Amino acid sequence: MCGRFAFYSPREAVNAIFGVDFPLDLEPRYNITPSQHVATLRVDRTGVTEPVLLRWGLVPSWAKDPAIGNRMINARAETVREKPSFRAAFKRRRCAILADGFYEWRAVAGAKQPYFITHQEGQPFAMAGLWERWNRGDEPLETCTIITTAANRRLENLHARMPVIFLPEQLEAWLTDDDPEQLQDLLRPCADDLLRYWPVSRRVNSPANEGAELLDEVSG
Repeated sequence: MCGRFAFYSPREAVNAIFGVDFPLDLEPRYNITPSQHVATLRVDRTGVTEPVLLRWGLVPSWAKDPAIGNRMINARAETVREKPSFRAAFKRRRCAILADGFYEWRAVAGAKQPYFITHQEGQPFAMAGLWERWNRGDEPLETCTIITTAANRRLENLHARMPVIFLPEQLEAWLTDDDPEQLQDLLRPCADDLLRYWPVSRRVNSPANEGAELLDEVSG
């Protein structure tokens, strides 16, 4: 599962790594929670990769109540092609959610200790996602979900699941490929040596807390 993450890289770094002209000048965020808007990349109708803000928590087009998005923050890679909530988006509305790291919690001495997980080289990365447009309200609502897979060996002692993380060279295939088998093959754990992690303050447990100090290492 991925229920909290951070995205704070400057626009210039995002442009350089992903080869896009990212015009959204966003404030650094260190405690992104479901129902908030997140920075994503998707392909528009002309085939151009565009940056957009989507609300985290996917609302299928057929849903009667957008509150369903509160339960749709993640999609499992193993079932995303068949599950009614996600299969249409898997075919036609794939995206990538940008992040600098994400949080997981591990039981330690009777309490849950949060850990921050980030790229070994400290650069932003893209998490596999799906997006939908819901047109039953006063205005169209565009939402997204993060696809998770089994944890790799580096992270399996923290949690059984992790987001699908793409290298920049994998991103185009995820956004533009039409072959379901090739797309499914992309939904696997990243290399064991791609990520590192450390324990952080339990202040991250509250969505009200923000700031770079949430990433400071504490004794775990």
